[in-house]
Amino acid sequence: MAVYCGTDIIEIDRIKKSLLEIEGFRDRVFTEQEINYCENRKNAKYESYAARFAAKEAISKALGTGLSGGICLKQIEILNNGSGKPYAVFHGKAQEFYAEMKAKSMDVSISHCGTYAVAYAVIEV
Repeated sequence: MAVYCGTDIIEIDRIKKSLLEIEGFRDRVFTEQEINYCENRKNAKYESYAARFAAKEAISKALGTGLSGGICLKQIEILNNGSGKPYAVFHGKAQEFYAEMKAKSMDVSISHCGTYAVAYAVIEV
């Protein structure tokens, strides 16, 4: 058994600024389901966007590709199960990398405070 991990931390204000000032940023990075989730978080919407951004970065590192390996952030979708636990759904090139790894499972943990969002991803092969 092998384990691959990745982690990321991001300033929430950096993601908020990108969402407010960079045209098309939200739609290039986040899926429709992620956008719906974050927008419904009202007071914590920017924290939710930042946590998902950090999770996508952490997962790309665990996959061993980073973002320079042909994976775009929108190909990694962060959703929540019925009890609120986050999980990832892969699309396109991200799904191909995950399948090529012959991964058995993938787990992601996200958190945020007033200033930062952090995520940690583990892939078991």
